[in-house]
Amino acid sequence: MKYKNGKDLFPPHLLRQIQEYVSGGLVYIPAAEGKRAWGETSGYRRYLAERNAEIRARFGEGTGLEALAEEYYLSCETIKKIVYSKKGKSAVEYQCSLTSARDFARNGRLEEWVHAYLLSDGHNKEFSDGLKRFDRCFLGPVNMPLSLFHRCCGPEEGMRWRIQKEWFDRHVAELEKVIAEEKDMPPLIVHYLVSEKAPEGEFELNDGNHRLEAYSRLGITEYFVIVWITKEREREQFLERYAVYFNEEHG
Repeated sequence: MKYKNGKDLFPPHLLRQIQEYVSGGLVYIPAAEGKRAWGETSGYRRYLAERNAEIRARFGEGTGLEALAEEYYLSCETIKKIVYSKKGKSAVEYQCSLTSARDFARNGRLEEWVHAYLLSDGHNKEFSDGLKRFDRCFLGPVNMPLSLFHRCCGPEEGMRWRIQKEWFDRHVAELEKVIAEEKDMPPLIVHYLVSEKAPEGEFELNDGNHRLEAYSRLGITEYFVIVWITKEREREQFLERYAVYFNEEHG
C-alpha cells in the first residue's frame, strides 16, 4: 500500500482534528462499506425525536422556556415551536435535502433543520455552536441567484480559508457528479449582515463553498439558500431588497 501524506489529502481544518488523535504516525483508513447516499446519517433522526420528546416532558413538568432554551442551546422561539407543536409535526424527519429543509420550514422548525444538518452531514459543530450564542432569524429556503454569493474557501490567494488546490478540485469534481444525478441537494447557508464596511448589506457564504463552485462549473446560476440574520434592522433591509425572490417562491 502506497504511503500518502495527510497534508496533501485533507483540508487544514480536518487535518488539525485528526492530529488531535494521532500525529506523526501511520493510520490505516478502511474503505467504505458500499456507497452511502448523499445525506445519509446514522441515528440522528432518533436523536431529534427523543430530544424533542424530552423537551416537551420537561416543559410539562414546569421547566420554563428560557431555561430549556439555555439547556438545549436553542432559541426560545424554537423551544416554543417544539412544545406547542401538534403531534403531526413531530413526524417531520431530518434528511440532508432541500425537501427536508422545506418541510421543516413549513412546520416552523427551520432553525432545527440547520442545526441537525450542521451536526451531522455538514460536519460543522463549531458553526452550530456559534449560531446558538444569540437568537437568529432564519429565512428560506429561497431560490436566489448564485452570483450574489462568493466563496470564502478555496485554493486562491486571499481566501479566508485557503486549502490545497488538488484536494479542492477533486472534491468539486465529485460534487459535480452528485449534483448531476441528485436534484434534491441541501440548500446553501448564508449570512446577511450590515456593517460599517458594507452599509448596503452583504452576504457571507458559511456552508456550501464546494457546492457553489460545482454549480458554477456546471453552469447552474441559481439554487436554494437559507439566510440567517441576527439584527432586526438587517432583517428589514434584507426583506426590502430581496423580497422579490420570496414572492416568486410563493407566487
